[in-house]
Amino acid sequence: MADVEMTKAASDDDWVKIVSEDGYSFLVQRKVANASETMQDMLDTSGNYSEAVSRTCPVQQRGVIVEKLLEYMSFKSYYANAGPKDDIPVGELMDRIPPEIVLELLLAADYQNM
Repeated sequence: MADVEMTKAASDDDWVKIVSEDGYSFLVQRKVANASETMQDMLDTSGNYSEAVSRTCPVQQRGVIVEKLLEYMSFKSYYANAGPKDDIPVGELMDRIPPEIVLELLLAADYQNM
């Protein structure tokens, strides 16, 4: 019975909660959160991390930065199986990033190993 629960807990269709340092919460599918190696490690059910048990990842960034990280992670997850000839609209994603947060977003993405 425990094996079935662990398998279900690690399903890509499960939802996880991402919480910013200023209290904003975002619900995303586990496959989106797995686009970040840091979050993937936190949510790994084979370890004894409290994040894996609660399905909640705290991110030490402002809500606006976490929102943009999650937008990119959703984009990356959606186009993960796209072929080299597929038309991926990268420009649309880039147009939604305000210039004043670019450096902070870059540092956050680096920490998340994305």
